Amino acid sequence: MISVKNLKKSFSGKAILKGVNLNVQKGESLVILGGSGTGKSVLLRHMVALLRPDSGEVWVDGTRIDQLSDKDLRAFRHRFGFAFQESALFDSMNVFENIAFPIKRHRRQMSKKQISDRVSECLSIVGMPGVANLMPNELSGGMRRRVGFARAIALKPEILLFDEPTSGLDPVMTSILNEVIINLREDLNATTITITHDLSSAQMISTHLALLVAGEIMEYGERDVFFQSQHPMVRQFLDGKPEGPITQTLLK
Repeated sequence: MISVKNLKKSFSGKAILKGVNLNVQKGESLVILGGSGTGKSVLLRHMVALLRPDSGEVWVDGTRIDQLSDKDLRAFRHRFGFAFQESALFDSMNVFENIAFPIKRHRRQMSKKQISDRVSECLSIVGMPGVANLMPNELSGGMRRRVGFARAIALKPEILLFDEPTSGLDPVMTSILNEVIINLREDLNATTITITHDLSSAQMISTHLALLVAGEIMEYGERDVFFQSQHPMVRQFLDGKPEGPITQTLLK
């Protein structure tokens, strides 16, 4: 479904991605692990062409998206749902208007009733019925994240991208959001890619995992195989040890 080939990206002369290679199969739930500043969010944004690479290729279902024109890319992005970190809701819009925004913009043939029905359906899917008229500032952090999920699925995407979906939340809300992510993948038969630091979340929602260190994929594999990996960097990350090959790499 998604293939990243030798992807490189720098900002202000600093290399962030240093030749990333990664393949994501249809229906897979990939979790990308890595420390802060390793390029996880940059990689995720390349997968939906919010960023263009300095070199390398990004393919989605047989289409090379990093070379699409802006017009073609806008149409292609309908296949994606992106749940941004901290939800990124429009503060001036209520919950209904936030979720309806992409529908009104990209499904102009839909009637007001169809839009209303779809918004209600999305809110029900994420376990948030009855909040359509609330403003974002009236919602808790976890509620805002779920509304962000509802907006991400408004166009019934094939691919869902989650950027740190549980960051800063308590364990109970983290578990709730993990369940929502699993249900979304199953209900939509979607391919999902999630960035997280939370190992319990990673183990719960993933079918496959990848470890990104200093702009390179160091390990990729099925969930059970990954968590049993003896790769030194994987072991240091999973065990949370301060000393090891990751530390040495970052200090170079």
